[in-house]
Amino acid sequence: MLADMVMPSSRPSAHGTTPVAEATSCAAPRERADACPGALRLHRADDGGLARVRVPGGVLDVAQAAALHAAATRLGSGELHLTSRGNVQLRGLREDAGPDLAELLSSAGLLPSPAHERVRNIVASPLSGLDGSGHRDVAGQLTELDQLLCESEALRELSGRFLFAVDDGRGDVAALGADVTLLAEPDGTALLYFGADRDAGVLRVADEHAAAAAVVAAETFLDAARESGLRAWRVADLAVTGAELARRTALRLGAGVREAPLGSLPAAPALGPRAEQIRTAQITEAPVPGPVTGPSGAVALSVLAPLGRLTGRQWELLTRTAEREGDGTLRMTPWRGVVVPGLTRSRASGVRTALGAAGLVTDPASPWRGAGACAGRPGCAKSLTDVRADAAAALARPGPVPGPGSGSFALPVYWSGCERRCGHPRGDRVEVVAGADGYRVAVVRGTGEELPVPVPAGSDPGAAAAAARVPEDGGPHRDDGTGHGGGALAGAAARESNRPSERSGGRAPAREDSATAGP
Repeated sequence: MLADMVMPSSRPSAHGTTPVAEATSCAAPRERADACPGALRLHRADDGGLARVRVPGGVLDVAQAAALHAAATRLGSGELHLTSRGNVQLRGLREDAGPDLAELLSSAGLLPSPAHERVRNIVASPLSGLDGSGHRDVAGQLTELDQLLCESEALRELSGRFLFAVDDGRGDVAALGADVTLLAEPDGTALLYFGADRDAGVLRVADEHAAAAAVVAAETFLDAARESGLRAWRVADLAVTGAELARRTALRLGAGVREAPLGSLPAAPALGPRAEQIRTAQITEAPVPGPVTGPSGAVALSVLAPLGRLTGRQWELLTRTAEREGDGTLRMTPWRGVVVPGLTRSRASGVRTALGAAGLVTDPASPWRGAGACAGRPGCAKSLTDVRADAAAALARPGPVPGPGSGSFALPVYWSGCERRCGHPRGDRVEVVAGADGYRVAVVRGTGEELPVPVPAGSDPGAAAAAARVPEDGGPHRDDGTGHGGGALAGAAARESNRPSERSGGRAPAREDSATAGP
């Protein structure tokens, strides 16, 4: 397998070699207009400039976290927004902030290759190596993938929306519908597959070559896009199937990889009883707020940022905690949370109390858990309302929210300021969408099927959304073979028609970030 592998096209390592002056220029030329913002190409929003800083795997050291805090406070609004890919957004940037921002980020190592800065989109299992779950720690694989991506001349042409996922075998980020996913197996191999298609072809590659294979897979996607003449941003935009992309990738990787089985992703029990749910994105397992104790006794603390937004003081507290109490790193999660690794057991409780007092979510039963919203007004001109304020007011009202140990399950809820619904999560969820006549509420399946929830005139849409999140049978949501599952989905189906709404047909993939109504 090793001798016959074709390595990705590369150039000398770009890590730390590109001058800052180059970093202020545009990204590599594209045949299509990809308006996805970056750290060097800012988006002009109603509240000022918006920068999206890619953080592969969501991993920051304290110096990088401090640089982001400095950028937010000196150049922008002072807030930092977490995205649905574990990246960080800065808003309210002044008009001339570009060069200063590039200097700050480059000095902290956050721009290893300016030409690739918008394509370093990698999510990874945030608790990998911390809690004893998963098949192995994927930190090394994550670092290698990022470096190989930045060394590939071809991958400069990827869209800023193309996504890689590195899953340690627990199935959390494998459920996010990445364009290229690496899923660790217990036998020292990794499964590689394209997109969210449950029937996509799958390659099995040696773990030590998985990162290189993922880069070859992305290069294969670009070749297919050029051949088709399509302006494809993501795998789902191609007419070529995932199985065909896997076949072409196997041919490029060599005979050893071609000998691996190609076909459907193994069903349960090969990937465990959750395999089908993971592949259809019916569940995404975010880290639960609170302490996470690993096999060695070290503790990581998982917290959530309400609606993905952190004040400068909250970010500074997290950074200081990581430096003084933890291992010097922070891990942003695709669920708008932060994991602080490396705490001692004796100090973890005090750290949790301090972060909770600062307004971060540390309680698994908090109504903020699983709640998201787009940017809304005043930051987005397309929004019909200040959706974040409305969502916050609704979540602050008392009401039962199931948590761990309650024997029940709450669907995520997402508030949108307009029909674009920027950044809505994958999988089953409750949506609250602003319209000209107020908010409408619906339970939406991962398939796109929409089940409206009645909101009588003059009543509170937040209360309707809260009720829709909670299963009527008090049990966890699961697919019961009826097509609706149990709990909230079954209840909504019983109240409304079984037909998919007209809006659900042919939906484009969700925009990257629910922390902003991006361009």
